[in-house]
Amino acid sequence: MSPVIETLADLVRINSVNSSYEGGPGEGEIAAYVKRFFDQRGIETSEQEVFPGRPNVIARLPGRDSSRRIVLEAHTDTVSVKGMTIPPFEPTIRDGKMYGRGSCDTKAGLATMMHALASLKEEGITSQCEVLLAAAVDEEYSYRGVVRLCEGLKADAAIVAEPTELRAVIATKGVLRCRIVVHGRSAHSSKPHLGVNAITHMARVIAAIEADNERMTTITHPLVGHGTCNVGVISGGVQVNFVPDRCAIEIDRRLLPGERASDAVAHYRQLLKSIDGITTDVEEPLLLVDEALDTPAESAVVKTATRVLREMGLNAEPCGVPFGCDASKLSRAGIPSIVFGPGSIDRAHTADEYIELDQVERAYEFQRRFLLSFA
Repeated sequence: MSPVIETLADLVRINSVNSSYEGGPGEGEIAAYVKRFFDQRGIETSEQEVFPGRPNVIARLPGRDSSRRIVLEAHTDTVSVKGMTIPPFEPTIRDGKMYGRGSCDTKAGLATMMHALASLKEEGITSQCEVLLAAAVDEEYSYRGVVRLCEGLKADAAIVAEPTELRAVIATKGVLRCRIVVHGRSAHSSKPHLGVNAITHMARVIAAIEADNERMTTITHPLVGHGTCNVGVISGGVQVNFVPDRCAIEIDRRLLPGERASDAVAHYRQLLKSIDGITTDVEEPLLLVDEALDTPAESAVVKTATRVLREMGLNAEPCGVPFGCDASKLSRAGIPSIVFGPGSIDRAHTADEYIELDQVERAYEFQRRFLLSFA
C-alpha cells in the first residue's frame, strides 16, 4: 500500500462514530492520531476544544506570503455502524476498493489532505500561501466543529473533503430541520367524539406538506435542481385506548442557494394556518439550520481547482450536489470554498461503505497540485 492508503487504513480502524449517536465514542482517538501524524513530521499543530475530549486538530505550514491562507478541512466523525453488513473497523481491500465505516465519508479525503500537506514539508517546499489543515469534529450531527473553526478565521480559499467523485463542487443545498406539533384533546377511546385526535389531524398536515412539495419542483437551481422536503420522524399518542392529544413530525427541508431558512419557516407557518380546525405550529427552537453554498465560478479557488483538474485529465466543469457539508459555514465566514474528494456520496452511510483506491490516489495528487498552484 502507498503511504496515503496506509493512513486511510489506520483511520478506518479507529472508531470515531459521533458521540451523539448511541454507543459512539466520539473523535478523541482519531484527533490524537492526526496530531501525532503531524508532530512526527515536525509540522506545527494546535487543538480547538469543541466538546470535552473532542477537539478540532489544526496543522499549520507557513507560506511565502503570511497574509494569505488556504484551508483544507475534513471531518473526523462518522455516522453510526448500526445495520452494517461488513466489519466496520476492519479496512478490507477487495477489487480495488477499501471497505469500512468512514472510508468514503470522509476519512479518504482526510488522508489525502494530510499527505498533501506533509509532502510539502518533507520535500522542503514552501507554498505561496500559509496552509491550515483542520480535522474537524461533529459534521455528521450539528456542525459544531466547523462553527468553532470559523471563529475569527480568515483565509483566501478553502477545500472541504467530501465524496464528490473528483469533481469540484461549488454549490450545495442547505437544510432546515424542524418539528411541527399538532395539539388535540385527550379522551377515552370509547367516546372519541369527546376528544380531538391529534394524529388524524396530523395526517391532514402531512397531506398539505406533500401537496406543497409539488410547488418546489417548479423552482430550480442550475447546479443543484429543486428544493425538497421529507417527513422523516412521527410520534404521537400514549396508548391505544386514548384519543391522542399530541402528535409531532420532524421535517428535513433542503434549501436552494439563495433561499433563506427564515423564509421557509414562515412559508410552513402560513401553510399550517391555512388548514382549518387544527391547532399546530413550527416548534422553536428549530432543530438545524444550514443555508446553501454558492461559490462564484470566477473565484480564485474555483479557477485554480478547474485548472488543476484539467491538467490531470479529469472533469474540470464545476458542479453542484444535493447534500450539505462544512463548506457552507466556511463560505458564510467569508472564505471562498469548494467541496472535493474521492468516492461517491451514494456509498456514504451505507451498510457496506467503501472507497475506490484509485480515486484516493488521484485526490492526493489534486490536493498537492492545488497547494503548489494557488497564489
